[in-house]
Amino acid sequence: MANVIDITGLPPERVVFTPSPLAELGAALHALSEPGHHPGLHGWVTATNAALKTDLADRLCEADILWRSSRSDILLPARPGATLAEDLDELDKIDDERFVAAAFEITCSPRYTRPTPSPLVDAGERARIREMAAARGPRQAAFTDRMLTDPDGLRVWLRRLFEDCEEAFFGDIWRRVGIQLAADARHKTELLRRKGLAETLRATSRALWLEDAHDGGSGGGSASTRIVLDKLAQGRTTAFADPADPGVTFLPTSFGWPHLVFAHAQGWRPVLQYPVASPELPAPAALELVQQRLEALGHPMRMQLCRTLSRGPHSTGELAEAFGITSPEVSRHIATLKKAGLIQTRRRGRYVLHQLDLQVVARLGSDFLEGVLR
Repeated sequence: MANVIDITGLPPERVVFTPSPLAELGAALHALSEPGHHPGLHGWVTATNAALKTDLADRLCEADILWRSSRSDILLPARPGATLAEDLDELDKIDDERFVAAAFEITCSPRYTRPTPSPLVDAGERARIREMAAARGPRQAAFTDRMLTDPDGLRVWLRRLFEDCEEAFFGDIWRRVGIQLAADARHKTELLRRKGLAETLRATSRALWLEDAHDGGSGGGSASTRIVLDKLAQGRTTAFADPADPGVTFLPTSFGWPHLVFAHAQGWRPVLQYPVASPELPAPAALELVQQRLEALGHPMRMQLCRTLSRGPHSTGELAEAFGITSPEVSRHIATLKKAGLIQTRRRGRYVLHQLDLQVVARLGSDFLEGVLR
């Protein structure tokens, strides 16, 4: 499973790396509302939440449908400004129908990959949005009703909320991290110019890569170039989704890990928000490898073998005798575990010894969690 952006024929200069104050505020608000996703930010989350004035905390709770379980498209600008005010000014230019439709792109659903009408003009979409909001809570339902019945008034309210966040805590954050994010964007832009997109994607995240493919089956067909995102969710879009402004925008974030956020919709330029790499962050494991490891451990005999191999190195013959199975059977189980990268093998004289890789197994829970949150 993966997300794909078709960039066939896109000029390199249309791939843009740039920081966004609004996107970083969205990432910070998500961390405040879902601290379990971001254990490394526990201290900051605790201190910031404790310092929030009651009125601001209440308003953030009311609007958290826009950033809690998923990030609303309006928080991921394709053409960011240098300041939060500039990002909000651009947001103000979007007409009500498009704004409300983008605001409620907030649920992991197959509908996200299909064009849907604005809930302001479509009764069915309006009912779906209301039902989804009601499941989140009465305050979120009330917020949704206000957005649907008085979009102009709610947009003014929402801008004031973001401005109050800037005054309360985000202004200090942006002064601190904005320089780092701008430096990362400049580095990626220079890398793109010197080494090309494939190398730049590898430097951005190991969950991103460039893929060249051929359409038209075995007969050949036309070549296509795609950016692939290793995510459990599936999606497909094109860099020409907005014909007036084709391209792909990459937004660095210091609050985002482990999320790799992908926003795309009909008529909107694709946007990816990626966590800025730092030495303390583990490299993301490929989702296919995580699945392979879970499947390898799902067999009862392999679980028993792992129990023994966790205690020290053992030969195939020892394992066969211990569990009452043949050496070829042990070898098949060992081959599966080894292919999944769960055991280490070394030769000692005429014996081949196998041992469970405890660090890899210890990481498996974290790799799984990071994969589903990515």
